[in-house]
Amino acid sequence: MFKKLKLLIAVAVTSLIIIFTGCKSKYEKLRSSNDNAKKYSEAIKYYNKKEYTKALGLFEDLVTRYRGRAEAEDLFYYYAYTNYKLRDYTSARYHFKTFADTYPSSTRAEECRFMAAYCYYLDSPIYSLDQENTNKAIDALQLFINLYPKSDRVAEASKLIQTLRDKLEDKSFANSKLYLTIGDYQAAVIAFNNTLRDYPDTKYAEELEFLTIRAQYLYAQNSRDYVKETRYGLAINYADQFIEKYSKSKYLKEAQDYKKSSQNGIIRTKNILAEALGNPKLVNKINSKDTVTSQPPSEKGNNNKKIGN
Repeated sequence: MFKKLKLLIAVAVTSLIIIFTGCKSKYEKLRSSNDNAKKYSEAIKYYNKKEYTKALGLFEDLVTRYRGRAEAEDLFYYYAYTNYKLRDYTSARYHFKTFADTYPSSTRAEECRFMAAYCYYLDSPIYSLDQENTNKAIDALQLFINLYPKSDRVAEASKLIQTLRDKLEDKSFANSKLYLTIGDYQAAVIAFNNTLRDYPDTKYAEELEFLTIRAQYLYAQNSRDYVKETRYGLAINYADQFIEKYSKSKYLKEAQDYKKSSQNGIIRTKNILAEALGNPKLVNKINSKDTVTSQPPSEKGNNNKKIGN
């Protein structure tokens, strides 16, 4: 009984192998044939059955053969979408754009122009990585809006652009905070101000303006004594602006504390400088080098930095 069962299993497995091999051979035979019409019809069938890998293999064999023919428009349209369905967005956006450029009068040109931009959107990485595709997606979507201002897809394109801009805003905010985290306070102040300038309606405005106070205070605290008064003074200005603007902020108490500490810092600095007038050793001490000097560019032109964990 056991031997019969093993025999039946072996026969079944062999039959499946034969069937599978036969199907594969049929497909490969089709690919190697010169029957372009048959290839095309079968490729469409595979596409409609969602067998995109097989469809792609046949479409790839046909694109050069159909170039310039009447059927080429449909073929290139399906070819672009097959790449899209396989999530090869780099290839898909290229073929969607090529379609739109090649057939600008086609009823599908608008759709393909949008899909090319959408593929850039799908390839936009998390905010901590390089944002080249994010910027390209914004440009492509804006181009679509400019070319088709009355399109039903304009609203969706605008929404996608805003999502991408939010990502750039998140990156700018995170990069700005990184300078504060690593103790480069001067760079942090500049970066915070750059983010506020580049994204005036940012959702991080309150926190950014508070962190600017903190960074400026720490910058002043770690500076040479003869420039501390000016730098503490700027921290006080930032604090005054914040206190007036955000009277109910959760950071209000800390902002007030930084202002008071800055005022005390100015008093201490004046006393030290007065004492130094008759103390050569103290003069050498207050002429020591600043701890921070870097000046980062605007984050809109500095999107390649990866944020550490």
